[in-house]
Amino acid sequence: MLTRRMLGVEVWCVLALSLGASAVAATISFVGALTAPEALSEQTASLVTSAADAERPWLDLSWQAYRLLFAFAPVALVVYLLHRSGDSARTIGFDLRRPGFDAGWGVLLAAGIGLGGLVVYLVSVQWGINRPIAPSALHGHWWQHAVLVLQAVKNGVLEEVVVVGYLLLRLEQLGWSPVRAVAASSGLRALYHLYQGVGMFVGNLVMGVVFCWFYRRYGRVMPLVVAHSVIDIVAFVGSVYVIGRVGWLPGA
Repeated sequence: MLTRRMLGVEVWCVLALSLGASAVAATISFVGALTAPEALSEQTASLVTSAADAERPWLDLSWQAYRLLFAFAPVALVVYLLHRSGDSARTIGFDLRRPGFDAGWGVLLAAGIGLGGLVVYLVSVQWGINRPIAPSALHGHWWQHAVLVLQAVKNGVLEEVVVVGYLLLRLEQLGWSPVRAVAASSGLRALYHLYQGVGMFVGNLVMGVVFCWFYRRYGRVMPLVVAHSVIDIVAFVGSVYVIGRVGWLPGA
């Protein structure tokens, strides 16, 4: 039986090995962007970047595969910790028991959050409080689209399992109120997106509140995984075709 102290240490360790560390890095990056000579609107935030020059595509692909593989390590750790404490992936709805429900709600959430997020992004870049985002900075090799799709799925699984399913469950077990737990989860999500700028900080804060509400209402994290993955697939793959070709869409 895990004590409250043990649960608290566990949560801190999981976050330090995953998105808590990302939140610290994003904050440092944002401070660096604010203190740079250029305005935020004149800088670019790249999401998926190349790891080697264009003349060495297999080296780049090897690094992309390495990044993807080990990015799932915190999810594997969380699932193991849940089982060790008597819970399971099913406890947070991270399973395939309800594919229709998960896919249907996932697409609906993706449409609502995605369109709202696009509006927030465009307005915040126009106001100069957000960096233009380049979702893909890969060199355009034959494997580019597969890597972008897998990166999107990785983001959906990692963020929703750790920051919503696992974190809300553990905070509830630690005796936190629902409002306090949702605030912590949503605030963390906003923080690790802060490197993009103030607009996406606010947008992800709202997204976090909506996703936490949905999770508390239905007890399933899989629709959130689907929604997040769809949003990022559209952004990552779509950027290859539209950025630089659509005048009203900022980016590089």
